[in-house]
Amino acid sequence: MKKALLIVLALAAFTGSHAQFSYPKKTTTADVALSAIGGFSGALSYQQFYGIGKANRFKVGWGVRLTSFVGKDLDYITAPARLTSGETGPQVLFVENVLSNLDTLKLPRSQTNALNLAIHLEYSFRKLDLGFNIDAIGATFGAEQTGTFLAKSTDSRLSGTQQSAKPTVFNLLLVSDNDLGSLNSELYARYWISHKTGIRLGASFQFTEYTTSQNLTFENDRFRNKILMPFVAISFKL
Repeated sequence: MKKALLIVLALAAFTGSHAQFSYPKKTTTADVALSAIGGFSGALSYQQFYGIGKANRFKVGWGVRLTSFVGKDLDYITAPARLTSGETGPQVLFVENVLSNLDTLKLPRSQTNALNLAIHLEYSFRKLDLGFNIDAIGATFGAEQTGTFLAKSTDSRLSGTQQSAKPTVFNLLLVSDNDLGSLNSELYARYWISHKTGIRLGASFQFTEYTTSQNLTFENDRFRNKILMPFVAISFKL
């Protein structure tokens, strides 16, 4: 508790000491990001931020991001919330997974290219920015892959069969497993090493999704992989 109080007081003192610093009302940036561990991802993005309040410290914004993900020997699990949670809607955030409904599509290779509109939130401390962003809507393209389907039910005639699948085309941010397609989100800190160039470090949480060429058990054809990766990025002010 004492440590938390000291941190709060230090942040308050830091913020107060820079209260007169002038932050721009609008900022436009472009980024190149690389993520790794468990897979590899590269992302190109363009975003605009709009300051809120008198000091413009807090910013909201929008952007466009192209995320290319490559994975090897990954498990894609049953995706729809109606199966993973047994229901749909925002309450799935608080519902335990129905393990008996979770089948697996094992893909020896996966590669998706997702172009999405993104939502951005950011707070600035002079040269340091703390932020979060998440893809909202877009489309994904990529080559067809063949993998092994493993049904949770041991008596399924489809378990162990080879199935072809393509990246799910339509992406849409809803809530948790209600989401559709491939989406990327980032939690980060950025330090501006010059007026125009900054370095971002953080964690990237990526959903990639494939749709099989036929319905499998539970009349389901959608399978999703979730992966958390550290990333590093270079930002440029435009």
